[in-house]
Amino acid sequence: MKTKFAATALILASGLLMGTQSFAEVTREQVKAELAAAVRSGDLMANGETGAKFNEVFPSRYAASQAQSGITRAQVQTELAAAVRSGDLLAGGETAAKLNELYPSQYPATQAQSKLTREQVKAELAQALRTGDYFVGGEVSVKCNELHPGMHPAV
Repeated sequence: MKTKFAATALILASGLLMGTQSFAEVTREQVKAELAAAVRSGDLMANGETGAKFNEVFPSRYAASQAQSGITRAQVQTELAAAVRSGDLLAGGETAAKLNELYPSQYPATQAQSKLTREQVKAELAQALRTGDYFVGGEVSVKCNELHPGMHPAV
């Protein structure tokens, strides 16, 4: 029993000694500055039982923390100018539509970008023509290989 107690006490004491070495590197002024910043921002525990901080319990008393952005002010201004030119801004009010959706004649048309190359599209078209895997125009919405099964090889 005494050996367990002695071993536990030795482990705790060595941990305390190692912890005091790292505390010695922080000055009293640094600790005071960190405490003052935590008090201002509300990053102190309000209640030990819940683990909630003051800024979580009373959010109206503290300024909202600002998220740091990875882009510069100039980049934001450039993106905003491009959005204004293209009408890619929300119209506001009760609608969630963008200006270029509400007033398409006032903004340049945007072209949809395909992920396929021109050669891939040509290859897909050639295969569809060979197999008849395309819709025949007119009133009937049926594929060519269904309408004329003898004209196209079975896939």
